[in-house]
Amino acid sequence: MTLPIVVHLSGDFPDTIDRNKTRVIESLLDLTEQRFEHTVYSINRVAISPVSAITDFIRTLGRPRGQIDDWQRFERGVALGYRAPGRGLLHATYLKTVAVQIADQLQANPPALVVGHKLTIEGIVARNLAQRIGRPYAITIQGDTDTKILAARPDLKALFAKIYHGAAHVFCFAPWALIEMERRLGTRDGPVTVLPCPTELDKPLPPKGAGRDLISVFHLKNCHRKNLAGMVGAMKILAKSAQQTGLVVYGGGSAADEQAAMRIASVTPSVRLGGAVDRAQMPLRMNEGVGFVLPSRRETFGLVFIEALFAGLPIIYPQGQAISGYFKDAPFALAVDSCDTAAIARAMATLVHKEGELKAALADWQSSSDARRFQRPSIGDAFAQGLLNSIVTSNR
Repeated sequence: MTLPIVVHLSGDFPDTIDRNKTRVIESLLDLTEQRFEHTVYSINRVAISPVSAITDFIRTLGRPRGQIDDWQRFERGVALGYRAPGRGLLHATYLKTVAVQIADQLQANPPALVVGHKLTIEGIVARNLAQRIGRPYAITIQGDTDTKILAARPDLKALFAKIYHGAAHVFCFAPWALIEMERRLGTRDGPVTVLPCPTELDKPLPPKGAGRDLISVFHLKNCHRKNLAGMVGAMKILAKSAQQTGLVVYGGGSAADEQAAMRIASVTPSVRLGGAVDRAQMPLRMNEGVGFVLPSRRETFGLVFIEALFAGLPIIYPQGQAISGYFKDAPFALAVDSCDTAAIARAMATLVHKEGELKAALADWQSSSDARRFQRPSIGDAFAQGLLNSIVTSNR
């Protein structure tokens, strides 16, 4: 049987130009590769100066070619490097030129569907590409980047609205991001799937009683974004209340990363750096803890929260971000204002004082249908159904 061809446009796909990218989109393709023929156009911006961009814009009468200087075949498709300025200068203009150049390659054998993996970046390419080759397109919403660009570029709001409402299907990684899209761009008439990000660490470990420490996990280069200072400040508050709990931060990094994290953590002896842990061993390390803490300043989804729940740890997560909207009534998932150190401390105290109660509720959740929606088979089925519906509906 011939599988439908789906072209994916992503700036977050590991490729031969940059292999150190997140693997969320790659995982979605892996989960559905038996049902579709996936081809990736992995997009990498090569910075040019604002002066060069403006000169190019004037020279071409407002139609810069946005040269794709680098086309590299790799195992999942094509990695391309396109020249464009930073800081959002001529953002849509240059992305539209990328669509033109990709369309030239696809005209002879157009795919059944085009998918842009972020509304405000790849979505621009997807809509223009789909129009040029006469095919439908779908998009994913990635809350952190998409809300940030929406806020920074009110002049492009009308374009973003056309992309959002014109998509055959919208996948949104978290409920909070969908709420933001609807608030800013209006409610869609078309279908939307709230789709959790997949992780391979989705096998439940029953919670253990009487854990040793609170636990946090992140790469140390991200200590500011992950709000290490807020966690340290909260631990200082707990120490003043005679609470003896410690916080262990697991994660690797360069020597400079470690030094920066140590400068923040060293103000209280109750916080220590646990170093890098092999990913396969992380669930076992988490399972020894009291609870998981990560009140990030910005977070699209945060796979580590789901991994912590499956590893048997109640969690603290940032209110209005990350997994917000998935666990409204769950006692084992505590939302906090990441800017409120006292609120973080109160949530930490709750994890400690109600450890047995919260872990009992979490154990029940781990065997529920709600937990299964965060496991790879369910995520793959939901993604595949949305892609298939986009193709079938558009062919009617």
